[in-house]
Amino acid sequence: MENSMENQVNEARSGNTAALNALMQSFKPLVKAKAKEYYLQGGDLEDLIQEGMIGLYKAVQDYAPAKGSFSAFAGLCVMRQIQTAIKAAARQKHMPLNTSLSLDESPQEGNETLANKLTDYKNNDPETLLLSLETYATINNFINQNLTELERQVLTLHMNKKSHKQIAEQLGKTTRSVDNTLQRIRKKLKTIM
Repeated sequence: MENSMENQVNEARSGNTAALNALMQSFKPLVKAKAKEYYLQGGDLEDLIQEGMIGLYKAVQDYAPAKGSFSAFAGLCVMRQIQTAIKAAARQKHMPLNTSLSLDESPQEGNETLANKLTDYKNNDPETLLLSLETYATINNFINQNLTELERQVLTLHMNKKSHKQIAEQLGKTTRSVDNTLQRIRKKLKTIM
């Protein structure tokens, strides 16, 4: 049986699409079983199955009979591809935290926070007030031109000291959706700070 599988692998590698499709279909249950053993941050089971199928395709391309049976080699390739995808997702997990702009912290030492620039313009002398109003107008124009309606709503509620949970409840969204929206807002606002 292994010889017929090796022949099918050789045919698939040489461009026989029917042989490749047959191999992919016959090994799909193995890929699904391997995928169910793992969890992908920010993804779902279908993403893991897709990664496993990529691993299976690589197994077809890289298989040599000296490496043992194709079934064992394919299982190893599928598992490694899934693990690689999980590791890549884990590396990306903290990227928004490392590259985001806080609305409550200054992006540069000695500068005002964005939150203060938007709210503290009332308590200054006329010159400072004029400069603050210009800054406010610049930021306001940027917000109106670059933020979506949802992003503007979330930003307004956030600036009014609402928690993620309160914002989510008021807008009928999940707290994760609110958090993701705030990350997008921070990324966009970072371009003008």
